Amino acid sequence: MLPVKKTSKSRTRTRRSHHRLSATNYSLCRKCGNAKLPHAACDKCGYLNPQITLDLGKEESS
Repeated sequence: MLPVKKTSKSRTRTRRSHHRLSATNYSLCRKCGNAKLPHAACDKCGYLNPQITLDLGKEESS
């Protein structure tokens, strides 16, 4: 069965309003204050928690 009338853009967009992406949740690193993903090591200093700190290797430029 075909629809009787065309669905307007407004009605379609209202129906799809909850399909949007949610904002990324960031937390601050306790050591350097840089923004990082929660439950992940810091990209700048490698800090995760007081017991764990990752040693980040320096990238060599040629």
